[in-house]
Amino acid sequence: MKTAGHSEATARRGLELTPFRGLRYDPDRVGSLASVTSPPYDVVVRPDGLHHLQSADPHNIVRLILPQAGTPSARTEQAADTLRRWLDEGILIADPEPGLYVYEQQDTEGILQRGVIGTLRVTDPAEGVVLPHEDVMPPVVADRAALMRATRANLEPLLLTYRGDGTAAEVVERTAGSPPLLATTTEDGFHHRLWSVTDPGDVTRVRSDLAGRQALIADGHHRWATYLRLHAEHPSPSPWDHGLVLLVDTARYPLRVRAIHRLLHGLPVADALTAVAGLFRTQRLDMRLPQALEALADASCEGNAFLLAGDGVFHLLDRPDPDLLARTIPADRPAAWRSLDATVLHTTLLEHVWRIPEDSPAHIAYIHDTAATVDKAERDGGTAVLMHPVREEVVRDLARQGVTMPRKSTSFGPKPASGLVLRALDI
Repeated sequence: MKTAGHSEATARRGLELTPFRGLRYDPDRVGSLASVTSPPYDVVVRPDGLHHLQSADPHNIVRLILPQAGTPSARTEQAADTLRRWLDEGILIADPEPGLYVYEQQDTEGILQRGVIGTLRVTDPAEGVVLPHEDVMPPVVADRAALMRATRANLEPLLLTYRGDGTAAEVVERTAGSPPLLATTTEDGFHHRLWSVTDPGDVTRVRSDLAGRQALIADGHHRWATYLRLHAEHPSPSPWDHGLVLLVDTARYPLRVRAIHRLLHGLPVADALTAVAGLFRTQRLDMRLPQALEALADASCEGNAFLLAGDGVFHLLDRPDPDLLARTIPADRPAAWRSLDATVLHTTLLEHVWRIPEDSPAHIAYIHDTAATVDKAERDGGTAVLMHPVREEVVRDLARQGVTMPRKSTSFGPKPASGLVLRALDI
């Protein structure tokens, strides 16, 4: 999909971030802050992961972001009832005054990410203030919208990036040198710290700096599309004019960009390989996953490449037939889009070679964890398609041209943990 492009210099209005009274868990009412957190809703894809989070603490945030009642309406009603009960019981309490929140994530491998959480003005795509880079799936937007309507809450921040290195970054750095509101370490090894910024001068410095910026959606396209839908449903002014976000200045804290893999249900690896014979070069790789991923990375330096798995070994697909690409990939898009692995996968392999509908959960699943994708393909007899990540500068350049990538093309991280700070629209 292509929309009007927007350079940062021509965006009419920049980012408008507003303080809010965050909802946070009372640490005296839960087992631990780590036990009530969760990855973002779309990362919790395996039932065993969901059950693990639910059993970690009866108040784990997953009970709000992924309620498990039978029907869609029952699930949203369950989440709304749970949120009301936790508020009434003091499990979640609102901070006494509005503020912005500085959030830090750090692991033992040297990754350090800091950003600022606030409520961001929801802007029309034509304004070019918030740049999407992926298409969305309408059923997912409808699901998230129903949940937000029922709870009247933004239950987890989406992740936006901008490049500033200005006064907002200075406030973030200075704030991180003071004692935090909370600190916890989650089981993935990440240390999380959160501070509240309520000083009027610091709030003004952050807001003034961001007012000249535009942001790229790193994670949360469906939630941003949900914000847009709910904003359109409610005449302004209303609480739906803003949505909860984490803004990270990648001039200071570059994000990691990882691939999101595909699991093709009902397509055995043998059938997938038969279909691509003569269209791609295929190589059988009798090696372990880390070495196979290295081979994929090497092949990706030369052009489009994919790893297929599911039959106990790996198969490298590369060097696609140029005539095949010319027949299947639209010629009216930028060269950078036409050469994306995700473009070749969706427009060439899925649509024309394997004939698999990309928007059908019965046929395809999108999974962040590489090993989990391979394991599930081997258990279910399907095909795992492992991808090589796209560079952030490619994503940003395409977004500024108004060109969206195929859905689930990238996974930026580290992603903010859900459950550390929430926003209730009526507080």
